[in-house]
Amino acid sequence: MTPQDLASTHAAAFTQSRPWTEDEFSDLLTNRFTHVVGNEQSFALFQVIAGEAELLTLATHPAYQRQGLGRRCMENWHNKAIELGATRAFLDVAEDNHPAFELYQSCNYRPCGRRKGYYLRKNDKNADAIVMERSLP
Repeated sequence: MTPQDLASTHAAAFTQSRPWTEDEFSDLLTNRFTHVVGNEQSFALFQVIAGEAELLTLATHPAYQRQGLGRRCMENWHNKAIELGATRAFLDVAEDNHPAFELYQSCNYRPCGRRKGYYLRKNDKNADAIVMERSLP
């Protein structure tokens, strides 16, 4: 997948907040700690540093949502993170993103913190981020 592919899928999936640009994906992918799994339909971008893995973003193109692709990306990034030595995983999810929150809970993530006003919405009303964690494997 190219940064352009990632940005295109991200833009289609993230309609409530600003999607990431091709340049942002390009910059992230130059970092040796950043990894991506999936394809143009659905992908997970994550980092593994010092035994901890962080999901940076998970995106599924709307035409392919509710088909298990997001769950498959979750499994694949967990497996890759374990291969890279991670024993804990973290992620942030917008408090108003109920489908993502439910997916993460079903993948054994539990809330461990909150970032007030983290996600800027188009209506200029910020949404809190719920920080979630789980152990790996």
